[in-house]
Amino acid sequence: MSHVRTLVVTTLCAFFLPAAMLPSQAAEVRKPNILFIMVDDLGKDWVSCYGADDIGTPNIDALAEGGMTFHNAYSMGSCSQSRTTLLTGKYPYRTGWVSHWDVPRWGVGYFDWKKTENTTFARLMKDLGYATCAAGKWQINDFRVEPDALRKHGFDDWAMWTGFETSNPPSDKRYQDPYINTPEAGSRTYAGQFGPDIYTDRLIGFMRAHHNEPMMLYYPMPLLHGPWVATPDEPDARSRLDRHKAMVRYVDKMVGQLVDTLDELGIRDRTIVFLASDNGTDAKITGSLNRQAVKGAKGSQSEAGVCGPFLVNCPGLVPAGVETDALTDLSDMLPTFVELGGGKVPDNLIVDGVSLAPLILGKEQDSSREWIMSLSFGAGTLDAQGVRPRRDFGPRVIRDKRYKAWVSSNKKIDRLHDLEEDPLEKANLLGSTEQEHQQALARFEQIVDSLPEKDGRPRYEPRAPNPWDRQMANH
Repeated sequence: MSHVRTLVVTTLCAFFLPAAMLPSQAAEVRKPNILFIMVDDLGKDWVSCYGADDIGTPNIDALAEGGMTFHNAYSMGSCSQSRTTLLTGKYPYRTGWVSHWDVPRWGVGYFDWKKTENTTFARLMKDLGYATCAAGKWQINDFRVEPDALRKHGFDDWAMWTGFETSNPPSDKRYQDPYINTPEAGSRTYAGQFGPDIYTDRLIGFMRAHHNEPMMLYYPMPLLHGPWVATPDEPDARSRLDRHKAMVRYVDKMVGQLVDTLDELGIRDRTIVFLASDNGTDAKITGSLNRQAVKGAKGSQSEAGVCGPFLVNCPGLVPAGVETDALTDLSDMLPTFVELGGGKVPDNLIVDGVSLAPLILGKEQDSSREWIMSLSFGAGTLDAQGVRPRRDFGPRVIRDKRYKAWVSSNKKIDRLHDLEEDPLEKANLLGSTEQEHQQALARFEQIVDSLPEKDGRPRYEPRAPNPWDRQMANH
């Protein structure tokens, strides 16, 4: 698909309600279901509707064909930062999740529901009358410390791999023989089963049980993150690349299963399906995009590392066959979900994102964003007060529809690129004397100047140490 400005090609269809329906019932019917799928480590180079040459993703492609394809959608630098940004609507410099760490591995620092700054979209959607369910990969709480963390973050039901728990070897498994937490069984190993099937089936079961009420469904898939494994559909896949391809095809299969269930339940035309990624493809994997080799760029500040697939689909609600260069990043999701649910972000809750609801419903042809940002690259560290970033100001990238600035840890722009002329970011225009380049640089410098001098620390309440806690001397 070509990179063009948004063209709205269908008209927003209204729901027709029985005349005898009470106003309160009508309000409930008008609330769309939301299914947000975030694939782990999926770059555009492995989605065929974006031009990937080495794979076919027919179910994902169908979302694009029948909905909206975004070309300028940012994630954060890596796993945990993308998750907290998505959940809170805040950039990591506010929440303190500015570096990557696996909470269950460290045993210190966690995503604390008691802090207003960590309020999730799930809690807000519950307030709007939504039934909420999450399945997949969490990684930002240790369920040994707080087994009911998901409920406290706003989810009614879940089937979640917490991440590898230090001193608990079975917990390392997310695929074959997975170690999964559910509200009824706690954390345990599901011997002989394939994790992605359990996560998908949990969401499908929740849909069947709650299809007569508005649902907020969150699916942070563990796929495609390593280890690279053979799937039940392709058990003979051997090489890393063959297993990666098999895992991509399994992602596509599960997308199809979820959409088929929505069709079966008769709620497809009132369920808005989002598909995104938490960052680019793993650096050990090389794909091909529009007949050009693309090395995975996870953890990189390049576009291949932070600008991923983003699709939105709902027949009759979201215009079909639309491609857009509208700017968006994961901080936009919380306000978007709340507006779609008929609510308003509380006045006392600071969010960095803006709602995409008018755009994805066909009421507007662009988002209101003038720039987007991706930050947080590399791991965190420890000091006497707990988890903190390795730097006072983490490196980040900021872009508009044409230009992109790389910002260093000394809070200075050290690279400027024209993405229209130089999509591979090879030519640094920082020293250019051209007026347009100088104007772009000035715009980005103004944005950088508006940011705090120091990034925040994660907000959590200190607790007594556990035996598995990582110690400063060992880090």
